[in-house]
Order: sequence, then structure tokens, then C-alpha cells
Amino acid sequence: MLRPVVVGLDGSRESLAAADWAAREALRRGLPVRLVHAWEGGMAPDESELPELEAPRYWARRILRGAMDRLNERYPQVYLSAEQISKQAADALVAAGDEAELLVLGSRAFSGFGGFLAGSVALATVARATRPAVLVRADQTLEDEHEPDAEGRPSAHTPYRPVVVGVDPAQPCEELLAFAFESATLRAAPLRVVHTWQLPYVPHALEAKARRDVQAGAERVLDSVLGPWREKYPAVEVTELVEEGRPAQHLLHATRDAGLLAVGRRIRPTRIGIHTGPVAHAVMHHVRCPVAIVPHE
Repeated sequence: MLRPVVVGLDGSRESLAAADWAAREALRRGLPVRLVHAWEGGMAPDESELPELEAPRYWARRILRGAMDRLNERYPQVYLSAEQISKQAADALVAAGDEAELLVLGSRAFSGFGGFLAGSVALATVARATRPAVLVRADQTLEDEHEPDAEGRPSAHTPYRPVVVGVDPAQPCEELLAFAFESATLRAAPLRVVHTWQLPYVPHALEAKARRDVQAGAERVLDSVLGPWREKYPAVEVTELVEEGRPAQHLLHATRDAGLLAVGRRIRPTRIGIHTGPVAHAVMHHVRCPVAIVPHE
């Protein structure tokens, strides 16, 4: 049975943009789309006669129906289903995401500090998801996935923008690289692999040589990690960016003209608190393109 692309809907512009992106991704992958709206009031039968629940139920149905109509009109080839779940939002989305190929969520607009607000539900969901989760901004469009045309204008008919992936070879990255290479293949897009390193303390007189040695070693390690993936996906054009510095900063720079960013997140056994890791947390809040968070053990 095919795993669907699951979308969390709340009626916001962000969630509708996420639904559009999910439908396009489902077309690329040949998968169905499942729309999910979670409402803690739910549809419990013993509460069905309470008038104060009728308005929330009405809006929940309207959200799902409106999204279904929108996607049916724009993407008639995609098989759609919709479900209202009587559960706290993050719990419902995590459960639905466990059965999905990927989970797609809206991410809120710019904050006053120059970054994005992922939203408490999105953060709580991503921190517990066991499948890849993609965060999409409200202003994302089909044209944003593609390069500008020859005149610099937005276009839906030009090649796809690059896919960027941040890799730390010291961490498990099989799931992350599989997602990144597959995403690049589906788009016939180039793949930028970003790996950063930091110079350990050395006496000032030895810094230059140490920097060259660490850079060369980082390049060798990354090339070794990517070797099997290059063989498996020979059609993907891969660019390796091995840089000194903090990973979030270099990923932000590498994604200025990208169509998708993928980073990893270690699965934590505890459910106390929200733990996404510093790199995932930073890119969720500051990168403009859709961000895929790929969990790993």
C-alpha cells in the first residue's frame, strides 16, 4: 500500500500553501494526498448535542472541504482524502505522519526579528515525527520551485532550483542522503551538499597548516560518504561545499536560490520538551525555501 503525503490543515494561508506543495510533491512521487485537520473538541458522540461545539465543527468541515475543492481544481490528477481527527493537534499530526511518506506543514511568516516562526504545533510535531516532515511558507508558489526565465521573471516551465542538503558525516545520514538524492532525482535538479567544520585550538603559528589539513580531511570524508550515492544516482549533478564555520550560517547562504533544503534530526526517546537540534531549529526559522527535517536514529 502506498504511503500518502499527509498535510496538516488549520485554514491558514501557510497550511494552504503546504497543501499546494504537498500535491505537487505527490504528483512527482506518484502518491495520494491525505488532508488532516485536528480538533481537540472532536466528534465524540456524547457531546454531539452540545450547541457550543457546532461552530468549531462547521469550521473544521469547511476547512477540509475548501482545501479539497482547491486541490481538486488545481491538481485533478492527485487522489485526495480528508479526515478530521479528535485529538490534540501535534498528537494527531505525529500519528498521521507515522503512516505517511512525508508530512507537510505550514510555517508562519517573518517575525520582527527577521526570521520565521515555525509555530508551536509545527515545532512539537517535527520534534516527534518519525518520518520526514516538510515546512512550507505561506508565500511559496509553483514558480518558486523553478529557476527564473531568461528575462529573470518567475516561471513554472524552467528547470527546478537546486536541492540543498546539510550533512555531518559524524552522524548517521543514510536516511537524509536518500531523501536528498531522491528529491533531486524527482526534480532533475542539481544537489548541493553542505558540510562544515571548525578548527580546533592550535597555536597561532600552526593555524594555517592546521586549517589546510582539516579542510582536506573534511573533503576526503565527505567524498567517501557520497561515493555510494553518486553511483546509485549517476544522473544527479552533485556539488560539494565544504566550509569552515557554523552549519546554519552556511546553509542559509547555500539556500538563497534553492527550491528545497533537507537536514537531519536525531530521534530522541524522551517526549519531554521540544528537541529539534540546533541546526534544524535555526533553518526552520530562517530559511525561505521549504525545509525537510529527516529524522534518524
